[in-house]
Amino acid sequence: MLQVNELSGGYGSGLIVRGVSFSVKQGELFGILGPNGSGKTTLLNMISGLTKPESGTIFVKDKPIESYTPKELARVVAVLPQMTSSQFAYTVKETVSLGRYAHQTGFFKSWTDEDETAVQEAMDQTGTSLFAEKPLSALSGGERQRVFLAQALAQEPEILLLDEPTNHLDLSFQKELLDLLKKMTTDGLTVISIFHDLNLSSLYCDRLLLMDEGRIHTIGSPADIMIEQHIHDVYDTNVQKQAHPEVPKPQMSLLPEMAVQEDVDINEQFLERHGDYLAIRPPVPLKSLSSGVIGAGWGWRSTFVNRHVDQNYNMDNFEEEAAAYFEENGFDLNETVGMMTAVKMEDAAWRKETKEDVSVFVVATAGVGNAVDVTQPRGSWKEKVTPGTINIWVFVNGKLSEEAFVQGLMTATEAKVKALADAGVQDPKTGTIATGTSTDSMLIAATQRGAYQQFAGSITPLGIAIGRAVYVAVTESLQKTARRKALL
Repeated sequence: MLQVNELSGGYGSGLIVRGVSFSVKQGELFGILGPNGSGKTTLLNMISGLTKPESGTIFVKDKPIESYTPKELARVVAVLPQMTSSQFAYTVKETVSLGRYAHQTGFFKSWTDEDETAVQEAMDQTGTSLFAEKPLSALSGGERQRVFLAQALAQEPEILLLDEPTNHLDLSFQKELLDLLKKMTTDGLTVISIFHDLNLSSLYCDRLLLMDEGRIHTIGSPADIMIEQHIHDVYDTNVQKQAHPEVPKPQMSLLPEMAVQEDVDINEQFLERHGDYLAIRPPVPLKSLSSGVIGAGWGWRSTFVNRHVDQNYNMDNFEEEAAAYFEENGFDLNETVGMMTAVKMEDAAWRKETKEDVSVFVVATAGVGNAVDVTQPRGSWKEKVTPGTINIWVFVNGKLSEEAFVQGLMTATEAKVKALADAGVQDPKTGTIATGTSTDSMLIAATQRGAYQQFAGSITPLGIAIGRAVYVAVTESLQKTARRKALL
């Protein structure tokens, strides 16, 4: 659909774009990225025919761009510039209707049913029909942006060029606009757009071109472009790549410059012991990965609660009931990891372990109710379950990679299984050694201060500390539970 070969050019005597080559297929949403001054707009202006290149060639539908008359090119290529003047007294519909100019023929131009349909569809697509008769000057910047997009769509182009189309749009209209453009590409429209927002471009674009000082730095899929080193090299800023929670596209998070932070040591002095729950409220939020009833998954959390519930607790609406309980007791659900266990709080055990430059503090509540051997076949998971028995908190005084978080959970699980095996805990249905209970929960939380820990496997200092602390805490809690029950 579009082919650019060794394109160079600019304004006056200086070159802004230098030797750029790429192609765009029909139906692609192709994004152009780069910092201010990198040549993005100049490149788009040359592709649109607005600026003549110093050298190189541009082919539109296999024809040199210079072989098109302006009107012929306008039937194929429509442009939504970054800033569009609105200092004229047209209504919205009149402004959108200007997009039909390229399709009108003859000396006495007439308005056809086809023109009317194209204008109305463009306004409907962009949500501008509601204010069709308003003067353009009465609209907000975001509304005007949508009007000019409607004008471009009214041209019924095959290629749509956009220069930062989400400028001036609020969040909902950004999404609506990009959803619309993405849908239109599935119908055959080719979209080439400059983006300022890295994450939006990654979410919606099929391919990206990253420019730096007028040249191509990298071109490829969002996964090819959204690499921390690429972004640092071009934008000279620190970022961290993360996966989008719902879409298989990478996202970038800015890393602000932080003041030097003092180390924080999570230990027994932070452990609050109440009749029906334990809590830890560290002095700083901790980066956490958990399977708690409240606050599951990744997050930064400021409060950690393990609540005792009766063995006959009704699990039918446990999430709603648990949320109500924690709120009633003054815990902010947005900042809390909350767990539930049938183990009495007096049976909790904890252990501090230090290995080389890292320390961990582990708290466990462990009993043998609901013990299962996960390797053995059993009935449906829909069988009645009772509250979880083994809950484990692992607090790390150090800075963990995401790999270390996951490995830490693995190491803690291995240590739990070893503690159960050494205690001889069996699955009552199979008579085999239990690997856990039916609804265990686990947390690993880190201060993200102090020595960096890339790994937490069983032979690393962090892994050794986690393994030892979890084993001792689970074993001691099992023993406390057994002793208490023996006295009943």
